[in-house]
Amino acid sequence: MSETTQFRASVLCLKFAAVSGMLTLASCAAPDYTPQVQAAIKNGFRAEGIAGVDRVTQDAFHQLCSDPAKANSPQAAAEREKLQTAALAAIKPPSDGKYLGDWKNGEKIAQSGRGATWSDKPGTENGGGCYNCHQIDRKEISHGTIGPPLWNYGKLRGNSDAILTYTWNRLNNSKAYNACSNMPRFGHAGLLTEKQIQDLMALLLDPASPVNQ
Repeated sequence: MSETTQFRASVLCLKFAAVSGMLTLASCAAPDYTPQVQAAIKNGFRAEGIAGVDRVTQDAFHQLCSDPAKANSPQAAAEREKLQTAALAAIKPPSDGKYLGDWKNGEKIAQSGRGATWSDKPGTENGGGCYNCHQIDRKEISHGTIGPPLWNYGKLRGNSDAILTYTWNRLNNSKAYNACSNMPRFGHAGLLTEKQIQDLMALLLDPASPVNQ
């Protein structure tokens, strides 16, 4: 792949990240192209529909993880730990004390990639787009492999308080466990409501869910 092609690929990936809100800058940009990419972002993006240019503003996680060599260096270990600890502390448990909702609705959320894009109307319910990265139900023939398979998630792990809390936290803010995780921060970013996250929890952990058959 030529240098120009690599740069164009980075810019295209970043454009998708900014519009969809489903990826981070760390998912796309190679460190060698940071100045060019930043210039392309500044000159090439505009607010349209419900998508604002604020989405391309890097937070502390993005700033750390945009350079993988730096992010994974021993010198950055303390910064990663600090960011993860703060993110974990900010996650609130379900307000009604119930971790599991309706797995049937959870499956619909996992299948849906709508919401939060410039072409969506205000008030459009966001989906999780979970199958973009994970195998969840074996009956689903189209799924991504970026994330680990989640088939039999609850059957293999059980429903202990520790598993409920961990899964809840991961769905709310995956960076609480891995500063450079590519998984969307569904709760932290307001992409999914508490009820939607409870329904996804049920899809993964409810013994009646097809995922655990």
